Amino acid sequence: MKNITNGFEYFSPKSVQEAVKLMSENGEKEFKLICGGQSLNLVMRNGLVMPELLISLKSIPDQDYIKFDEKDGLRIGALATHRAVEQSAIIAKRFPVLTEMEHNISSVETRNWGTIGGNICHGDPGGDVAPVLIALNANITMAGIKGERTVSAEAFSVGIYETALEHEEMATEIHVPTPPPNTGTVYYKFSQLQGDYAIAATAVSITLDKNKDKCIDVRVVLSNVGPAAFRAKSAEEILKGKKITDDLLIKAGQAASEEAQPTDSLDASAEYKKELMVVLVKRVGKEALERAMKG
Repeated sequence: MKNITNGFEYFSPKSVQEAVKLMSENGEKEFKLICGGQSLNLVMRNGLVMPELLISLKSIPDQDYIKFDEKDGLRIGALATHRAVEQSAIIAKRFPVLTEMEHNISSVETRNWGTIGGNICHGDPGGDVAPVLIALNANITMAGIKGERTVSAEAFSVGIYETALEHEEMATEIHVPTPPPNTGTVYYKFSQLQGDYAIAATAVSITLDKNKDKCIDVRVVLSNVGPAAFRAKSAEEILKGKKITDDLLIKAGQAASEEAQPTDSLDASAEYKKELMVVLVKRVGKEALERAMKG
């Protein structure tokens, strides 16, 4: 379906294939994909983006699913709403960090309409979804005229409002593998108000050995202290292969702080955000360890 309104053409494809074809046929024009529009509508109203074409994905069926298989893991359609993820019983049971993350994203009204795929594709360096998916070792599948391809959530986040999506591609699915035994994952964002934009955030995933004595795998993810969410590899090296203690978590936090590249903002200075990393990595890491011990 095609309409012309407000100076741009509006399309509402009924399948992924139709959406991909529209992008391919209009590749030379300035177009935008819209799902829930919670972010895009804002930047359009402020005149920061003025597309010639707007392609709505909301009418594409079978792209808002949530599926779980013990061996394969969790699969979420890119058009699944934040609210659907938040209220999913299987996610609450097997991936509670996703449920907790969703509780603290904006308001219920926003979560009812905004999509998880739209969130990651927007590429906001302070977005909540990307750091959690990176900590969970998730993958993102994209569709384009040349077919499908899949990249890790870590590789998907590239820079400020920039992702691994090519100009004529759309995200279709998020895949989260079943975590190994004795794994705990926690996400925490520091903000002025409940559900508000993160001043800085951290996600930590810890996997312990069968005796629950040493850390055999760890992911420390920092958010809104750089162009995109990223893993603090030096902090991970401090923790991996060792028995995790409070002192070790402090050292990991200090290493993460050194990797952070925040900028001054209205709500906090760059120096303050660096100090936050020391505190958050210890706090979140300790809680992730407690969950891993219960796993």
